[in-house]
Amino acid sequence: MAEQIKYIVTARKWRPQTFADVVGQEHITTTMKNAILSNRIAHAYLFAGPRGVGKTTTARILAKVLNCLNPKDGEPCNECEMCRSFANSQSLDIIEIDGASNRRIEEIRTLRESVKYAPTKGNYKVYIIDEVHMLTTESFNALLKTLEEPPEHTVFIFATTDVHKVPLTIISRCQRFDFRRIEMSVIKKLLKEIADAEKIKIDDIALTLIAKKADGALRDAQSLFDQVISFSGIDVDSNLLTQMFNLINEEIYFNIFNLDKTRILSKPVSQTFTMTRFLPFLFASYMASSTLLITVSSLSPFINCVTPKLTVIVPVLSYLYFSEAFLVLSASISAFFKSVSGAMIINSSPPHRTR
Repeated sequence: MAEQIKYIVTARKWRPQTFADVVGQEHITTTMKNAILSNRIAHAYLFAGPRGVGKTTTARILAKVLNCLNPKDGEPCNECEMCRSFANSQSLDIIEIDGASNRRIEEIRTLRESVKYAPTKGNYKVYIIDEVHMLTTESFNALLKTLEEPPEHTVFIFATTDVHKVPLTIISRCQRFDFRRIEMSVIKKLLKEIADAEKIKIDDIALTLIAKKADGALRDAQSLFDQVISFSGIDVDSNLLTQMFNLINEEIYFNIFNLDKTRILSKPVSQTFTMTRFLPFLFASYMASSTLLITVSSLSPFINCVTPKLTVIVPVLSYLYFSEAFLVLSASISAFFKSVSGAMIINSSPPHRTR
């Protein structure tokens, strides 16, 4: 019986091995390569940013190139003994520590004792502490002196998704690099390259849905990509993808915006926006805080939307791109409210009370 090939998820299989492979973080990878070429290696780095954007990956590449026997243009060769030992998790000079499970002061004291020893084969002894914000206050304080004046052969690389939880005394002792969310076009391009290499047929619409769902996190996009392949097979259908992600078809929004806009926009604002007596506060607050309104029939500097116990002044800018669309959508919602339970017209003055 033939041995079955072990499956490796896309995020691990396609993990970058050089700075050039890291996408969307050129402002950091370029700085790192220039620092290595000019021999300006700091003793501590802090990588901050959202999940799945390459913090740990960049830290591993930096640690690898610092101990590489044959670096090329600031990149690791991935062929020498040191690079191969690190790829096989056998390197004694690159220590990865999980900050969440090694957060107590006892672990930090052990780390302080091991820092003084020289590297076995490489040039540097590199400590990568992931999720460093999980360390306790006592652990951070115990690390301060070592972090300020470490041995010349020691380099610390911290990675965190919550940099605001890291004490300023730690941040000031490191070179801080802020990782950005990866653009959707970059995620789509990389997923397309992976799909072509894996001989998977996927269209641009499916790639767009995956990239949108990932929200700037490449690892999330690759995990979703694996999930999609398991669901659809090697021929991905974007319609099935919409079902899988439980997304609303964008055609629905276009159908809403393609209503009889001439009839709706010809009315003054006081007749266009009608709401029930039970939802004026919520709807008026939403309009004031999130969207600037426009009326075609009468452009005035300000619109006073007065409801019982609430006055909202909404600025009017006629050149807004989404103004007309929001006006149509708001009118449609108002018409729905009116048809269900009656309407209350928002006038420019409070309603008169009768005895």
